[in-house]
Amino acid sequence: MSSDRAIQPMTRRELLRRGAVFDNLKFPIVQLSLDLTSLDEALETAAIAVAAGVDWLEAGTPLLLAEGLRAVEALRARFPDHPIVADLKTMDGGYLEAEMMAKAGADLVVVMGRAHEATIRRVVDAGRDFGVKVMGDNLGADDRVACAVWMERLGVDFIVHHIGFDERGMIRGLSPLDELDGVVRAVSIPVQAVGGLSIQQAIECPSRGAPLVVVGAPLVIDGAAFKPADGDLFHVLKKITDDIRRTPYRNLSRAV
Repeated sequence: MSSDRAIQPMTRRELLRRGAVFDNLKFPIVQLSLDLTSLDEALETAAIAVAAGVDWLEAGTPLLLAEGLRAVEALRARFPDHPIVADLKTMDGGYLEAEMMAKAGADLVVVMGRAHEATIRRVVDAGRDFGVKVMGDNLGADDRVACAVWMERLGVDFIVHHIGFDERGMIRGLSPLDELDGVVRAVSIPVQAVGGLSIQQAIECPSRGAPLVVVGAPLVIDGAAFKPADGDLFHVLKKITDDIRRTPYRNLSRAV
């Protein structure tokens, strides 16, 4: 896809729709991470997830690498009323990457906390200009709590508290729950815990003060093969989403 096509101006209707998406958010929110490499499989999986009650759809990094902006465009066309997260994991060229994701149809973009301050600021600038929210990801930070505080100060809208796939493979037993309480109490914006959670741990996240719950590998996505996991995906997702919505959300941030 050419960049000219990717950065065509958005209509006023689209900007208004994006504003409405984030008015009066109701927590908890369930997000499906489509860490797949086939667009057809991603769309099929997303359709099952939407039927099961999932709120947000994430174009995962493997999907964006395999399919590019076409993945975001296809998810937006197929699911016009569902917020789309573009997990490009921006490290540089912040404004342009956020602009391209926004104009392809994303409602949220991800910037890394290991990026330069200038990059995070530019992603935030693009978010304000194009009506998208910015998720700041603390994956790989030396101090994940301090990184979350720093990204909030730079203007991100959400914190992704993240233990990476490779990191979990190297150091057994690592979990985002280990430092989740510290991150939640240190910031005043919503937090999402990501990285190898069990179903029960994901369900418990809202009660730990992390109301943006990600469902993906290894729960419904095979993290090794980047394919949908075997089993009855609809009923698994339906039970997870129902259980999450029954879990009280405890707002433990410093703003309380």
